[in-house]
Amino acid sequence: MSLVSDAIWAASPTTVRGQPTPLSSDPKGERIAYASGKSIFLRSIDDPAVSKQYTQHTAQTTVARFSPSGYYVASGDASGTVRVWDCAGEGATKGEYHIIAGRINDLAWDGDSQRIIAVGDGKERFGHCITADSGNSVGEISGHSSQINSVSIRQQRPLRAATGSDDTSLVFYHGAPFKFNTSLRGQHNRFVFGTAFAPDGSVFASVGADKRIWLYDGKTGEAKGQIGEGVHTGSIFGISWAQDSKRFVTASADQTVRIWDPEAGKAIQTWRMGEGDVPSIPDQQMGVVWPTGRSDGLVISVDLEGNLNYLVSGNPEPTRVVRGHQKNITAAGSSGSTFFTGSYEGRVLAWDLATGLADKVEGDSHSNYVAGFTASESKAEAEIFSVGWDDTLRSISVSSKIFTGSASSLNFQPKGIATTANVVLIPGSDSIVLYSNGQKSGSLPVNYVPTSIAAHGSTVAVGGDDKLVHIYTLSGTDLKETGTELRRATSAVSALSFSTLGDKLAVGASNGKIYAFETSADWKLITDRWSAHTARITCIAWDESGEFAASGSLDTNVMVWSVTDPGKRIKALNAHKDGVTGVAWEKAGKVLSAGGDASVKLWNVGG
Repeated sequence: MSLVSDAIWAASPTTVRGQPTPLSSDPKGERIAYASGKSIFLRSIDDPAVSKQYTQHTAQTTVARFSPSGYYVASGDASGTVRVWDCAGEGATKGEYHIIAGRINDLAWDGDSQRIIAVGDGKERFGHCITADSGNSVGEISGHSSQINSVSIRQQRPLRAATGSDDTSLVFYHGAPFKFNTSLRGQHNRFVFGTAFAPDGSVFASVGADKRIWLYDGKTGEAKGQIGEGVHTGSIFGISWAQDSKRFVTASADQTVRIWDPEAGKAIQTWRMGEGDVPSIPDQQMGVVWPTGRSDGLVISVDLEGNLNYLVSGNPEPTRVVRGHQKNITAAGSSGSTFFTGSYEGRVLAWDLATGLADKVEGDSHSNYVAGFTASESKAEAEIFSVGWDDTLRSISVSSKIFTGSASSLNFQPKGIATTANVVLIPGSDSIVLYSNGQKSGSLPVNYVPTSIAAHGSTVAVGGDDKLVHIYTLSGTDLKETGTELRRATSAVSALSFSTLGDKLAVGASNGKIYAFETSADWKLITDRWSAHTARITCIAWDESGEFAASGSLDTNVMVWSVTDPGKRIKALNAHKDGVTGVAWEKAGKVLSAGGDASVKLWNVGG
């Protein structure tokens, strides 16, 4: 049996400072497409907790564009490959084409959804025009001496295309097949980051690092004039036209998104992100899209942190901010109806299980890799503790989603974290250290290298690279050895989890095997048959009944196991590209998982 995906809470768009982040919307204005990690996400605009993930790229993805028909998406990656795939059905790949020897920066479809121009940072050439169904050449993209950052195709006949490059020029092409027509020089004196034809084809516009906006005739390519000089005070990274061709929107490193009236030559609406007038690098606006087919005038921009800002005319603030992870999720933990995730660069998010949307945990976060979460059991106010490879222990208030108190310095790299009876236990390379109320309250040296830890009541289990699980008893802040060692694992122990009632212990090993024990006096083995994973077990979680356990592994799979029928398993294969790093039960029959693709997924076990 397979786990059925109930929801994908998508990763955020991947952003790079000083480089545009392309966003695309489908013709109905229902979804946006963007690149994140090695995946492409198609995300519902009205219900951002609903998305579809395309995982067939093998390199870092860079751009995705819906076809005008709405049936296909073309996406590019850092290896120079463009893939065309079905976005209306199951996501089947229709074609894979190697375009240039380097990063694809942008793509554009013609109005018939038949031809694609892909541009980027190549060696011999910087772009090419192909047919979407066969990859046949239908024109040369020439005339530039540096990488091309953007491309746009006129949607009407006669076909025209425009490209903007690091060489500060634009090139205007006639088609099809597309041929060099004119080189437009002198309008920009720095990198050209954006080019866009108006939907009616009458004009096109260009923007760039010199903060300038230029307008050109859509048929002849002749420069018509510059507008808005001096208004944007940072590089302009994105431009997108309204459906009526009478307005367009720009996104800039000066933290603003502006709507322009090209006839009047001035900005008619401005949104400024961030607090006050203090420059904030994370609030730089890296891309923007004005979704077609909508009546609400919604504009969506993306900032350097990957947050999607929903902007509506007349509202000075975003009406909604959709957050997610940009980097691999490295740890996860849950408390009540909140699911916490931490990623490679130290970002910690709190996901509301009812809406599937995340809030950033405010305050003094980890500065890099988040290594583990554990929820406190006995405090009046729910609290969750986190450790990171910045060698700190931090606490989070679950209700206010904020880091509380000051971080406790560990002076060692944590191998995991567990909490019981108001004591936090953190294994290092040669000892288990105890913290109480943010202060170190004890330490127990060990003669093995701990790899994982779990605790329930007064019982503490520590897994080691010696293939053993060592059992300890906690009394106050005093940790004592019991002499009990569980010896079933045939490779280093990598994950441990007590059941909710504490009567069972699941042990995951680095070779993919999982063992379950009773926690009675003799630690009887329940099963050693949970062995379908093919790589290191990274996480295990029991459901409330203690009947089922969910596991995640570096083999990208999520499995659900039964104590009463140990030979049976329910699986989600390829659940997370680059491995699963966290699992939790939302409620009976629903499993949450997080992984290396920076996304969170909800699975229905009953499916």
